[in-house]
Amino acid sequence: MSNPGNKTPVIGIVGLGYVGLPLAVEFGTKYQTIGYDICRARIKELQSTKDSTLEVEAEKLQTAKHLSYTSDPKDLRQANVYIVTVPTPIDKHKHPDLTPLVKASELLGKIISEGDVVIYESTVYPGATEEICAPILEEESGLKYLNSANREQLSKGFYLGYSPERINPGDKEHRVTAITKVTSGSTPEIADFVDELYRSIITAGTHRAGSIKVAEAAKVIENTQRDINIALINELVMIFNRLNIDTEEVLKAAGTKWNFLPFRPGLVGGHCIGVDPYYLTHKATEVGYVAEMILSGRRINDGMGSYVVDQVVRKMTQRRIDVIDANVLVMGLTFKENCPDLRNTRVVDIIREFQGFHAHVDVFDPWVDKSTAEAEYGPILIDEPDQGKYDAIILAVPHKEIIEMGINKIRALGKPEHILYDVKYLFPADKTDARL
Repeated sequence: MSNPGNKTPVIGIVGLGYVGLPLAVEFGTKYQTIGYDICRARIKELQSTKDSTLEVEAEKLQTAKHLSYTSDPKDLRQANVYIVTVPTPIDKHKHPDLTPLVKASELLGKIISEGDVVIYESTVYPGATEEICAPILEEESGLKYLNSANREQLSKGFYLGYSPERINPGDKEHRVTAITKVTSGSTPEIADFVDELYRSIITAGTHRAGSIKVAEAAKVIENTQRDINIALINELVMIFNRLNIDTEEVLKAAGTKWNFLPFRPGLVGGHCIGVDPYYLTHKATEVGYVAEMILSGRRINDGMGSYVVDQVVRKMTQRRIDVIDANVLVMGLTFKENCPDLRNTRVVDIIREFQGFHAHVDVFDPWVDKSTAEAEYGPILIDEPDQGKYDAIILAVPHKEIIEMGINKIRALGKPEHILYDVKYLFPADKTDARL
């Protein structure tokens, strides 16, 4: 492996969440690796071979013989390759919140040495790594950022790489080593180094991008494309509902054509699809372009929780069920099935809309830690729903436990007169009262 300074790679992973931990474990099977996280409780659980995100099993954690965990930044000084895997969320105004990225860069700026390589995996808009992170690293370290434009004039400094994360929480098939990794570096030599480093653990192979900006752009459009396609299907739902046409039947019929894309309607949340498009539109605005299609898709998808509640309330009104003081059960809280990830879940939009009608909302989700949910959304989570209690039941997330309950047990949770609304097509149309 080509290596700046001919150093044996010692890898420091900054951030041990859904992205950082699986990566640290894989690198830790081959190289000395230091996993760093600011949360001491997280470090403590990992040291006891437990992962509350459920992404890495205890047996897998034990295979990373060269991996250590720490919440002390000083321990990172042993490394010469640093990989940043911190979150990049949006704020309440839907603008990029780069605070975690900035803080991680400030921390590393105090640690890095001449010839070190800092690789970012966090999703950003094109240009952020070199325009935001590099100056912070320079200021904190006193070193210069070395790239293809200045490498001939400067002899001392640090290098950058960018290799966007492609973790799919809860997916036990498409794990980090089984997904092609896009790589890039600030000079051709560093691009080779970064590519070879990842290729040493990624069995699916790598794709070396022509520049850091290209790699950044590739990541941000992956989820923007999915967001727009889902928005189209969500808009079709609204049209077909007005025409009294079952959307699933339409999609099945259209899906018989070989090149029809199999997207389905739904709530669009999580740490990627509901967030990344805002990073791209932010940068587009900076350079004087309004991304109309992308923002239109975002508006549609952000409004789906409200649309679901509107449909349920209409059905309740038709059955003369008063929504005020109604008991509503929402089944599922996470942003996707069979994982405990609550980040940017849009199920909460359904909950808040019903609460705005002064309904009493219970949420049942066997995958969610109760204290975590309460800290974020208040005391809404219940251990078990009561039979015969609810005026409306919303099937929001297709967890396996909810599917296994079966339609009869779920129906039994409702009052003799109730509405069962299926967001995710869990059951046949004739078994529910309405669905997305």
